[in-house]
Amino acid sequence: MTDTSLTVNQLAYDVDKFYSLICGGMIFLMQCGFAMLCAGSIRQKNVKNIMLKNLLDACGGAIGFFSIGFALAYGEGGKFVGNSGERYFLNNYNDHIDFFFQFTFAATAATIVAGTVAERCKMTAYLCYSLFLTGFVYPVVVHAIWNSNGFLSAFNGDAFWGGMIDFAGSGVVHMTGGATALVAAIILGPRIGRFRDEEGNLLEDPQPFPAHSVSLQVLGTFILWFGWYGFNPGSTLGVSGYGDILALCAVTTTLSAAAGAVSALFFDTLLGYLKEGEAEYDLTMCMNGCLGGLVGITAGCSVCEPWAALVIGIISGFVYVLSSKLLVMLKIDDAVDAIPVHFFNGMWGCLATGIFASPRLTEIAYEGHSAGLFYDNGKLLVVEIFGILFILVWTVGIMTPFFFVLNMLGMFRVDPLEEQVGLDISHHKGAAYNLDSADQGKVDELVEKRATAHGKQTA
Repeated sequence: MTDTSLTVNQLAYDVDKFYSLICGGMIFLMQCGFAMLCAGSIRQKNVKNIMLKNLLDACGGAIGFFSIGFALAYGEGGKFVGNSGERYFLNNYNDHIDFFFQFTFAATAATIVAGTVAERCKMTAYLCYSLFLTGFVYPVVVHAIWNSNGFLSAFNGDAFWGGMIDFAGSGVVHMTGGATALVAAIILGPRIGRFRDEEGNLLEDPQPFPAHSVSLQVLGTFILWFGWYGFNPGSTLGVSGYGDILALCAVTTTLSAAAGAVSALFFDTLLGYLKEGEAEYDLTMCMNGCLGGLVGITAGCSVCEPWAALVIGIISGFVYVLSSKLLVMLKIDDAVDAIPVHFFNGMWGCLATGIFASPRLTEIAYEGHSAGLFYDNGKLLVVEIFGILFILVWTVGIMTPFFFVLNMLGMFRVDPLEEQVGLDISHHKGAAYNLDSADQGKVDELVEKRATAHGKQTA
């Protein structure tokens, strides 16, 4: 019996590790989704640049998180950062699947920023903020909210008012990355011609820069949606004993994404109809509304009923559309609308958890924790708001001087001429696409040759 028990326990252990490996792989595939979405959303002349930055996000995230980020985030002890040394450079730390899974989250946070500052950010600045975000800024947020010693962790008995529920990272991952992107966009400034003409005068209507490939945008959106099934259900960190929770996460993730896409599409159509008198259906609004719904449900996917996920998704679509238009009004240029999707819907996701967390489901996922305002008192909502403020103050407070110094040193923005030519040519040895047509002389020669041959056959 003892041998059988050991075998069953070992099997359960191995299955849990394999589950985390598969989910981590799905999350890592989101890097491809971000790359396709970003590449499709920007102008053709900058495709190489953004693809390289997305690739380096994974590389920088791995190095930054391996060296110090993982230790700060998941080191034992300390309510603010980990203070145990065995996780630096994975020194004598053997739970390697734990590192791999958490690295994929860190890389996701870094990738959010790349799209926002696309088409005008120097490679040097990009490498600096990518390493700094994954090595220091993001890990502190992780430790506070996800580490069992953190002062806002729902798994810490001494946490502030029982701790914050952010199951898969609406606040920890998406709001942190989105806040960083917001600070970067403000300090970096808009792309040339977006809000001002050549003389520097404000344009009556902002100049749109149409996406160069809708196909890549849609492909990226579907890959990201697929990856979210690793992101949310995978946050159980195992399958043994968590089957009901991870199944619920898959359902709530699906419903919120679908509702976000539909609500954003038709809400934007309604606003356009009221303004212009014409009903037009914007694919970009639909895609980003879907992503907004995914971000919005990420915090509460394990504690919200399916009907609540639908409501959260609908509101996520509204949040995306309104915040996207707000950025344009404030003359903040976000090349791929990452700030509305991740920052604003990251905040909404945390608030939604504080409102809709079900007592029945919260008891299963977070035994003994308070439920949302819809069912209980406002205790959980207050903690969620406190968590939002912590993430905002920490991220903005650290990244603002960081980007300001980069800008003062001339390391942040590319030369105006290089920006107008395109970063592919100015930084990466040529355009992403070979659009040279065939030699016209040779084409004419071929046509003449075929016409002559046809004439001989007719004769």
